[in-house]
Amino acid sequence: MKLILICLLALPFILSSQYFTPEDTLRGSIMKERAWWDVLEYKLEIKPDISNKKIKGVNQVYFKKVGEVDRMQLDLQYPMKIDSVIFKNKLLKIERQKNVYYVNFSKTNLSDSIHELTVYFSGQPKEAKQAPWDGGWVWKTDAKGRPFVSVACQGLGASAWYPCKDHQSDEPDNGAEITLHSINDLIGVSNGRLVSNELTDDLKRITKWKVKNPINNYNIVPSFGYYKSITEVYEGENGDLDCQYWVLDYELEKAKHQFQQVPKMLGCFEHWFGPYPFYEDGYKIIQAPFLGMEHQSGIAYGNNFENGYKRRDLSESGWGLKWDFILVHESGHEWFGNNITSKDIADMWIHEAFTNYSEVLFTECEFGIKAGQEYAIGLRHNIVNDKPIIGEYHVHNQGSGDMYYKGSNMLHTIRQIVNDDEKFRLMLREMNHLFYHQTVTSKEVETFINEFFDINFDAVFDQYLRTVDVPIFEYQMEEDTLKYRWTNCIIGFDMPFRNNEGDLLQCTTNWTVLEKATPVSTILPNDNFYIQQRKL
Repeated sequence: MKLILICLLALPFILSSQYFTPEDTLRGSIMKERAWWDVLEYKLEIKPDISNKKIKGVNQVYFKKVGEVDRMQLDLQYPMKIDSVIFKNKLLKIERQKNVYYVNFSKTNLSDSIHELTVYFSGQPKEAKQAPWDGGWVWKTDAKGRPFVSVACQGLGASAWYPCKDHQSDEPDNGAEITLHSINDLIGVSNGRLVSNELTDDLKRITKWKVKNPINNYNIVPSFGYYKSITEVYEGENGDLDCQYWVLDYELEKAKHQFQQVPKMLGCFEHWFGPYPFYEDGYKIIQAPFLGMEHQSGIAYGNNFENGYKRRDLSESGWGLKWDFILVHESGHEWFGNNITSKDIADMWIHEAFTNYSEVLFTECEFGIKAGQEYAIGLRHNIVNDKPIIGEYHVHNQGSGDMYYKGSNMLHTIRQIVNDDEKFRLMLREMNHLFYHQTVTSKEVETFINEFFDINFDAVFDQYLRTVDVPIFEYQMEEDTLKYRWTNCIIGFDMPFRNNEGDLLQCTTNWTVLEKATPVSTILPNDNFYIQQRKL
């Protein structure tokens, strides 16, 4: 309550005036129709009709009763539809309410054992026009005019194309199985390991993939292309990690050259974050007809086998052109977003701030700490401070895109305060160990960081995550005195800072007055702190 009052008193203008519909609440909250059952596994079978941009399929939902049985809420967005739901060989009654289906379990006596619900569905899923920034199926052709098809649905949600409990807080504990139908040499590739690849007598191809680990709904993605695969083994912290790269047949040589960055990247990330979280499912890159996405154990890649972000350096420091942005960024999500997942998308900074900082750390691994710092500082020109990084809870609402660059620079600022890179590294590793394969809240992450360093960063988190204001270091010289303070900040903001000599100085919203004549240079924060400065 105290924190809420601080925000209300200090920043009345940031309160959201956005209108949320009942549908937003159905999508973004856990009400009784979702609370009573826990998803254990999805078994999906997908048959795309590529020429008509339609799909049909079945999802076998394995679940366990964890509360008093009510109706079951299954999510599936228009124009897709559920055709039927079968439970214990009986057809269940379903009722549609826009993007939600209610399945009637009210007269069914369920035990606490594992149950299977078979859901048949079909339709023409929303088509993504600018994937991955919008969502839906991507129906493209490759350079030879052949089908090249995939899905990008983060934000929009997995329910844009298959029925599920579309909420990040409930991942299928036992993973997923994905069976894909295609024809001839058009190969369906998905997350996890390849279980079977069969070509029938009538030239129909069926591939089956198995994910053993918990997985975000939006990460379960089928891709179809005229693929060839490259394999290698990375000797990692937990043993041999199988790596596969599925690329279009005519891109094979480009991929062999570009993906030489993978072992270096995995080595850097395991050093900083701990073991790759999904050894059982392998590490996989799948060429996609869009820029990229962090699909767990099946990363979507579409950066044309070139360094940078579509040949650009997002930091404008020069360092971002020395490595492949999509390869590095989307792989960083295997630790932050896939291993550690926010329960509510309002807390998506947990995914994006840490993953954006993984770019900084990779730059540091390859080119040294100064290069990493220059990359981090360079990213700041992308920050817009339009709205708070944390969005509205329980209504499926993400906060500002500043969760990337501002969130990353918040972490960089915390690192400077700690001033112990080995301890900072151990914090990242312990975070991935403590929250291994879990869904978490921002508060849990904030508390963990505070307790690990034994430093109270609450004011820092409140300032950078929950306001749009950048703290201003204000200083003034008066004859033989020098004074400084924080302004443009929340009440009680007391973040310490380091000067260019590395000395830690305390600072509050009240003036700190130095009685003796002191060189200004000794009290100015160094450039690694994301702040602004103002001389009075």
